Amino acid sequence: MGDSQVAGPMAPVLVHDSGNFGLSVPLHVSRQPDPAQDSLVGLPNGFPSRLDHPFAWVGSEIMKESSYVHQLCAAEKAELLQAKDGFKAQGLDGNLVNQDNFPLPTLGPKLRALSNDIYNGKGFHVIRGLDPNDYSVEDLAIIHLGVQAYIADQCGRQDHRGNMLVHIVADNSSEIKLGHHRHSTSAISFHNEEAGDVISWLTRGTSKSGGRCILAPVYTIYNILAAHRPDVIRTLTKSDWPIALPRFQCRPLMFYHESKLIMNFGRTPLLGSATHPRPEHLPQLNDRQREALDLVETIARAVQMEIKTRSGDMHFINNFTILHRREGFVDGASPDEKRHLVRMRLRSSTQGWSIPESLHQEWTDAFAEDGPKTWHLEPMPGDAFPLRKYTN
Repeated sequence: MGDSQVAGPMAPVLVHDSGNFGLSVPLHVSRQPDPAQDSLVGLPNGFPSRLDHPFAWVGSEIMKESSYVHQLCAAEKAELLQAKDGFKAQGLDGNLVNQDNFPLPTLGPKLRALSNDIYNGKGFHVIRGLDPNDYSVEDLAIIHLGVQAYIADQCGRQDHRGNMLVHIVADNSSEIKLGHHRHSTSAISFHNEEAGDVISWLTRGTSKSGGRCILAPVYTIYNILAAHRPDVIRTLTKSDWPIALPRFQCRPLMFYHESKLIMNFGRTPLLGSATHPRPEHLPQLNDRQREALDLVETIARAVQMEIKTRSGDMHFINNFTILHRREGFVDGASPDEKRHLVRMRLRSSTQGWSIPESLHQEWTDAFAEDGPKTWHLEPMPGDAFPLRKYTN
């Protein structure tokens, strides 16, 4: 995640696509023409002129919360409690939860259907109905792991120390922490996580105000650009984006890989931030790249949808096809008014997508069997969770 804001105003005009929704999207080229860069302005070879898929939704058209929120009923919560107790009776470590040792005969098939919709449908779902105050921290974590085992069964590392759980909480104890997305209370821009097919959050606590989860569909952004600014798609798919996360590399931000559209980017690894300016020795973005980033953010905000998160919510989003961001928030003085999310990176062994070559290393680092794995159930002091400069 990153805290960069959209750079500079862009004059909008109203456009419509075949979905009959209006968007304020700048269609002119805001930079000076460059024949060397604009010799090819159409779509890249092999990219479709339009993607007709359930992934191509618009936030204003998703009217019913029930279409993406599964509200746990009393019987399903009782089934989760029984599965948790049965798992603990086996004396296994919590990270060994799977569908076999955490049986959910009624809820399980519903969760598998949600998994299919996350991978092949609209791309996101929320499981709602648990009250964190009803469970110990350990029991809540086991239930979360048990539910996600039916969504995507593989868990990924989130840093070089092997942290599997990342705690997202406000922390103003230092300037570095205050400027880092994980501990900042400021709004952050649209992005993907650097690895993981599916990103999951367990909401252990909500803020006094703000902090909504905001999503935007990559397929819809693509369709609008393909219809009105195909040159921007060509820019996004070039291999000249100088990314500073988690290591420096130049690669595309958008891929059409095995008939699936994939986007993977964050503004901060490309532009730096107020707390961590981009070093001068790294290549800087050119004008067409800056314009492309700003246009993606503009369209994403036009088609976004907002989810008001509740304590106990479990969010699952497709990290290939959904951009996400967070609005700014304010914590209260009461422990019940402090935002606390627990993030995980997931991949399904049966539904996982093929990964483009440029992203192989990130997925290998996260999901390879060999390597450290550390499970902190609570936020840890010091450097247990290293803060990188160039977060997504």
